[in-house]
Amino acid sequence: MAYTVFARKYRPQTLDELVGQEHVARTLSNAIAADRVAHAFLFTGVRGVGKTTTARILAKALNCEKGPTATPCNECAICKDITAGVDMDVQEIDGASNNSVDDVRRLQESLPYRPARDRSKIVIVDEVHMLSTGAFNAFLKTLEEPPPHVKFIFATTESHKVPVTIRSRCQRYDFRLIPQTVVADHVRRVLGSEGITADDDAIALVARESAGSMRDALTLLDQLVAFGGDHLVGEDVARHLGIAGRAALHRALSAVLSGDAAAVLRAIDATLASGADPNHFVKQLVQTLRDLVVLRVAGMTACSSISSTRSARLRRRSRARRIRWSCSACSRSCRSSWTRSRRPARRV
Repeated sequence: MAYTVFARKYRPQTLDELVGQEHVARTLSNAIAADRVAHAFLFTGVRGVGKTTTARILAKALNCEKGPTATPCNECAICKDITAGVDMDVQEIDGASNNSVDDVRRLQESLPYRPARDRSKIVIVDEVHMLSTGAFNAFLKTLEEPPPHVKFIFATTESHKVPVTIRSRCQRYDFRLIPQTVVADHVRRVLGSEGITADDDAIALVARESAGSMRDALTLLDQLVAFGGDHLVGEDVARHLGIAGRAALHRALSAVLSGDAAAVLRAIDATLASGADPNHFVKQLVQTLRDLVVLRVAGMTACSSISSTRSARLRRRSRARRIRWSCSACSRSCRSSWTRSRRPARRV
């Protein structure tokens, strides 16, 4: 049997399973329960945060044999066909390769006819911003007054490229970047389901490198499991990804805070000799310094991205004199910037 990657194997199948998009799940659930489902939706957000997944879940929720319901059964023939992508009444269209006026016209010709089996015809257009200007204009009338059995769901990563005439005809849902702590918790659950162990550093690296995208996190996790087997270690994960490990990062940070220039150069040389990307190493160092400043100024409550295992060590470092100086420098810089912004612009 063909292997199924984590991003597909653990794809949410109900609104309750959506990770990090509770505001979207709640709004759609309430709309279905109150029978106030719009005829057109626009899902926007970066890649890998659940736009297309939510579109498929909504299609199942509206067409499930036990519905309309916010919790589709995933057992009836309709739910299974939509999950497999073979339902004839749920059309999923790639906007990049079906972006002409003729493509939209062929779609419109099929809309007046009743669904073959389902309760509603669902048209999902992924990457809708790739449609041509003519294709968008051809959509306007149909999108404003579609047949009562038709629902449109548009998904895009670049909502600013969608004409305002299209946006004004849709209910817009903004999908947020998923916080690191939420990504880490989900990665931990996936590893538990697979019977794989990992230390906190490994999980934190996956969550951080995903940059708020759950699909990126699971894709990266799939690769790391193939590399590390049944147990993932933070240092091995960092080496495999070509980034600095936690120990190397803290060695460089200790040298910076102690003012030892020679130790800083030795730490940087050792890190680059291990194959780490210099640009990425600088970003890691700046991010850690940022966490230290936040800990110093506001404490753990304002730095939710820091795991509990890191907090004690970072808290000790945040008491360093140079961190106190950095906080004061940041405060002076902010006051200076605010003062300059209040001055009238010079006229030439």
